[in-house]
Amino acid sequence: MVSVPAHPSAGTAVPADTVAGLLAEISQVGADQHRGGYWRAVFSTAEFDLRTWFLAHAAKRGLDVETDRNGVIWAWWHTAAGDTADAVVTGSHLDSVPGGGAFDGPLGVASALVALDLLQAEGIRPARPLAIAVFPEEEGSRFGVACLGTRVLTGAMDVDLARALRDQNGDTFAEVAAKSGFDPALLGPDPEALARIGTFIELHVEQGRELIDRHQPVGIGSSILGHGRWRLSVSGQGNHAGTTLMTDRHDPMIAAAGIVMAIRDTARAHPGARATVGRLEPVPGGTNVIASRVDLWLDARHPDDAVTASIVATILAEARLIAAAEGCTVQLTEESVSRTVSFDSALRDHLSLLLPDAPVQDTGAGHDAGILTQFVPTAMLFVRNPTGVSHSPEEYVEDDDAEAGARALARVLADLLVPAPDTP
Repeated sequence: MVSVPAHPSAGTAVPADTVAGLLAEISQVGADQHRGGYWRAVFSTAEFDLRTWFLAHAAKRGLDVETDRNGVIWAWWHTAAGDTADAVVTGSHLDSVPGGGAFDGPLGVASALVALDLLQAEGIRPARPLAIAVFPEEEGSRFGVACLGTRVLTGAMDVDLARALRDQNGDTFAEVAAKSGFDPALLGPDPEALARIGTFIELHVEQGRELIDRHQPVGIGSSILGHGRWRLSVSGQGNHAGTTLMTDRHDPMIAAAGIVMAIRDTARAHPGARATVGRLEPVPGGTNVIASRVDLWLDARHPDDAVTASIVATILAEARLIAAAEGCTVQLTEESVSRTVSFDSALRDHLSLLLPDAPVQDTGAGHDAGILTQFVPTAMLFVRNPTGVSHSPEEYVEDDDAEAGARALARVLADLLVPAPDTP
């Protein structure tokens, strides 16, 4: 059993100029006292504290920093000419799921800073500009849509729909953005920012155990399984818990419980599928109240998009039967869908030459790189997680593996920033 500290490198002295040292600086930011781990919702105090931490480190390294109208931070290491065209961009996100781990997102940001340090220590003079990017709301844990920042930036999601998204407090994305200093009217596709990206490389903690089994600290991404999020709203009859006989009830919670079991059974019937209900909300939510409605959120994934669609259709059909048996109804709302995407094959093969020991692997987790790959050449690096667990306080990266990941990223960036001369 792997020993998992409460925070990265807790109780140990780590050099400040390492990935572990950088992560130790933010180990108390957004600590979730209720769930364990971290809760760093986009545009929350915790996430803004992390943004401030990143901006300070970017300034320390002499980077030219800007925060664009969609809330994306860009920290630039310019060429001698000072241009931003055909940039090599790396980075990740700083937000987390509720009760999330310390590495999902921040590992990629901290590794980018250390990789830059390594490049500068080697005296590299980039022929292409480098930017470290921090994207907002990758997890979708506040507004329900994963990779919201990159979806809005690229136009992959209609901006009017994005503005109208609501968090659990009922506040819209537009309202929260305005309170955070962003003009909601300016949110939307940014073709100029997108056009600056010549290549995007994202480093991320592995969310699985393939690197454990292969005994390697770093892997190369090949594809991201198609996945989506749907909301099932089960409506019944709200009533008094003490005065309503069991035979007189139309309880949506009972229907919801059956639907959750049906979701599991449907996924098991399709090899390679994953289907999860990780959030369920009764309305009005009183202890002595039969709910009038129960909302549950479905996350479904499969390498074949047609199979994913079939799974969701089957789940809806089963849900309607289960709800009807309780005198309830069901409505399905699609919140976000990401098709199966493959990373740029030429770039992936080139990374395999640069990092010959790194296995090539797919992932079942979504990433900003998966959105950007539709628009620019994109690749991913994964760093071993010895617990094999993610989106949990048990998520972990050994210090040595974190440094190996930063070195691998620096090797890739160096090759992209200073192309080898043509062989005569």
